[in-house]
Amino acid sequence: MIGVADTSLRSGLPHAPAADALTHVELTWVERKIEFWIRFGREAAEQILDRRRRVVSFAPDSVFAFVRWTSNEYGTALSRLDIVRAVGAGERCQTLPFVRPGGDILLRADGWPKVARVLQLIDAIEARGIGAIDVSPDHWRHVHNRLTAGEAPCAYDAPQHRAFLLRRRITP
Repeated sequence: MIGVADTSLRSGLPHAPAADALTHVELTWVERKIEFWIRFGREAAEQILDRRRRVVSFAPDSVFAFVRWTSNEYGTALSRLDIVRAVGAGERCQTLPFVRPGGDILLRADGWPKVARVLQLIDAIEARGIGAIDVSPDHWRHVHNRLTAGEAPCAYDAPQHRAFLLRRRITP
């Protein structure tokens, strides 16, 4: 009987540990070389690996912004910001480096000018008294599409946010 339980647990079918339901993001900070950080998000857990690395975890359906910046001897090598919705266990997802198992990517900005623009948009939303983690996922998709097309995204305001919150209360 013990052998049967061991086999089923290894295959991952029944009763996966609660930690597996989380989305894990590995963060690294080596000043002026590798800077991976979370701009916003409600962390469910944190594990410190060493002085420069840690893993933060997010509950399913939570939204977070993951910023990656690296440099080499010639300057900036990578600037990227992803706004991601954490997925539940077994849910389909998009792969993303340093994010396990992956997530629903709502917005992707490549290159420092676009990353800086998204950071400004996040600051503007928070200046209106709206938490970035509470913003409608559809708005982040809208921002992604507008930036990709080279257009200015519409501002996210209090009435739009209120409508999203009310819709979320009645939609399963």
